[in-house]
Amino acid sequence: MVPVADRKLNGLVAATFSPFSPDGEINLPVIEQYVDYLIEKQGVKNIFVNGTTGESMSLTVAERKALTEEWCLKARGKMDQVIVHVGCMSLKDSQDLARHSVKVGANGIAVISPSFFKPKTADDLRTYLQEVASAAPTLPFYYYHLPAVTGVNVQVRDLIEGIEKFIPSFSGVKFSGTDLMDFGQCVSYSLPQWSVLYGIDEQLLAGLAMGASGAVGSTYNYMGSQVNKLMLAFEDGNLDQARAIQFKIQELLSYATKLGFDVGVNKQLMTDVSGLSLGPPRLPVMQCPSDRAQLLKKKYHSIFH
Repeated sequence: MVPVADRKLNGLVAATFSPFSPDGEINLPVIEQYVDYLIEKQGVKNIFVNGTTGESMSLTVAERKALTEEWCLKARGKMDQVIVHVGCMSLKDSQDLARHSVKVGANGIAVISPSFFKPKTADDLRTYLQEVASAAPTLPFYYYHLPAVTGVNVQVRDLIEGIEKFIPSFSGVKFSGTDLMDFGQCVSYSLPQWSVLYGIDEQLLAGLAMGASGAVGSTYNYMGSQVNKLMLAFEDGNLDQARAIQFKIQELLSYATKLGFDVGVNKQLMTDVSGLSLGPPRLPVMQCPSDRAQLLKKKYHSIFH
């Protein structure tokens, strides 16, 4: 993997699912096949592991370390970058995972805001992020913004102002929010070496128009090849083609939402499309019922094949 210091994080980043065995234990042997699938079938060479899609908050620290180590090992020499999400409710756990990410050769770390005891202001959140980043000062550091889940609605533009003075390793934002004004202000303010990555898959084209340097999302696990075409069309100025692909993605996700789209349903769709054995989600997320899975699989193939 190319060190991120030598290469800005751009383009498509798949937020990976954590593979489990049928009885709910992490299933590390699947990861090598998963890496090859992303590269060969989807054209995706950057991954964001142990995030929301990876059910990180339902995993133990030991499980997250084991997954991180295996992702980094199997991606080495094949993928460009592995970004590891190390956010936890406990600062000490986050710092432990950050140090571990250095040890196993990750290309960067990302942190979501704590969501039980919530930071109230941009200064509070920045102070927390600084403490995590200080545990791994050599690794590029990304803030993972997900207000719909965390309930932390701090404006990212306020957070990143002057952040490089507090976190010299700060390298950008995974912006998984719908506030395009805040997103645009982040792009406008950002330093040239930062990556501002958009994380709402169904409106990626709007994020690109606002200046996103790339995208991180769960659907890029099984729609990466389509989204690469969307991004290429946008770069070429072919907005009609880019819109056509975006509308197809919206059609699928709108349909999935009516079926109760969540991590469990999403994981099942990835299993059905890829053929990988990813296992069930971990409680309290429920496994997707088979009838719903069949409907969604049929819809996917009707749109993209």
